[in-house]
Amino acid sequence: MTAGERRFLFLQGPHGPWFHHLGRMLRAAGGQVWRIGFNLGDRVFWPGPGYIAFTGALHDWPDTLAGHLDRHAITDIVLYGDTRPVHATAVRLARARGLTVHVFEEGYLRPYWITYERGGSNGNSRLMGLSLPQMQAALATVDADLPDTPGTWGDMRQHMFWGALYHGCVALGGRAYRAFRPHRDLTVGQEFLLYLKAFLLLPLHRVQRRIATWRIRFGGFPYHLAILQLDHDASFRDHSPFRTTGEFLSVVMANFAKGAPRHHHLVFKAHPLEDGRTPLAANIARLARDSGLGGRVHFVRGGKLAHLLTDARTAVTVNSTAGQQALWRGIPLRPFGAAVYAKPEFVSSQPLDAFFAAPDRPDTRAYRAYRRFLLETSQVSGGFYASRGRRALLRQVVDMMLSPQDPYAALLDGTAAPRQQLRVMK
Repeated sequence: MTAGERRFLFLQGPHGPWFHHLGRMLRAAGGQVWRIGFNLGDRVFWPGPGYIAFTGALHDWPDTLAGHLDRHAITDIVLYGDTRPVHATAVRLARARGLTVHVFEEGYLRPYWITYERGGSNGNSRLMGLSLPQMQAALATVDADLPDTPGTWGDMRQHMFWGALYHGCVALGGRAYRAFRPHRDLTVGQEFLLYLKAFLLLPLHRVQRRIATWRIRFGGFPYHLAILQLDHDASFRDHSPFRTTGEFLSVVMANFAKGAPRHHHLVFKAHPLEDGRTPLAANIARLARDSGLGGRVHFVRGGKLAHLLTDARTAVTVNSTAGQQALWRGIPLRPFGAAVYAKPEFVSSQPLDAFFAAPDRPDTRAYRAYRRFLLETSQVSGGFYASRGRRALLRQVVDMMLSPQDPYAALLDGTAAPRQQLRVMK
């Protein structure tokens, strides 16, 4: 199918103008593009033609979507995250009709890359069914070495800015989209206030983070790192054995008290976008007291993970993509949920108390092969939120979307075109 025969329907995307820019580039390639919006935020960030407002209730969505698929003879659906209710319905209808589903997500190797897959992401990714030997066999046909992580990149401030602006628009447009319900538990107004509060408190949190990090790095004690996630992230909500972060905290604390040497400490590292909807610091302090770990448990609010990983003995997480930063450094990792990197060659499945006592070492060569497979396939250098990141994505991802094969199939079949990866930035 040529680009001129492709008819793309966009659903919800990342906060900000990324989907609008992508749609414009697909039109330039010859495709036809529409966007269904569910709130004023979707409308504001899609100023171009082809916008379709969905103002019905959620139970109307399957029939409404089916009507648009027929009316516009859609060949491709484009979305960000595949588990929110409107997207899960779209994926189901697309599969029944044989349509291509383009799924964008935050990078499995974030923050320097984003993820582009077809059909599903995270626990629904094709990676879940691929073994490391299959990946290594595919890599045997690739000669060029890929660059390492760039020296400077990332767009956390822009992410928070676009998030606050998006939720502000959603709140203002409530009358036009009366039936809209966010896919998360909080109201739109609450989401907006949390984003705004987090953005305004960045300077204070930076000071708190530096003090806590300094105490850990210069404390002279061995420590283990627990990488926390957001309760409302799809990877935690839909691919985790825990209902809340609180449950994960309890399990980690109890097993650390049981298995770790008495002179070792435990560090909980919050997600960079943690917005205060749950009192993490207070909960951690309470659990530490109840577990008899007073003085051995630390909490770091957001920030970069690398400073803490440098001296960590082990890392535990539910299924955070940040776990791969531990694997890259050869640090033993114990995940709990479904994760695309949970391959037996390099993650531990030990009981957690035994892991804290004597962790299995990861096969770092095996992990580096896995990482290289990702960089040759689904990881695209750039970002959704900063302008330079979006420009980097547009130079690569449109050709990937127009390709007849998804990135994994192309490499496994030996037909993948050379990838232009980001050069290391000094």
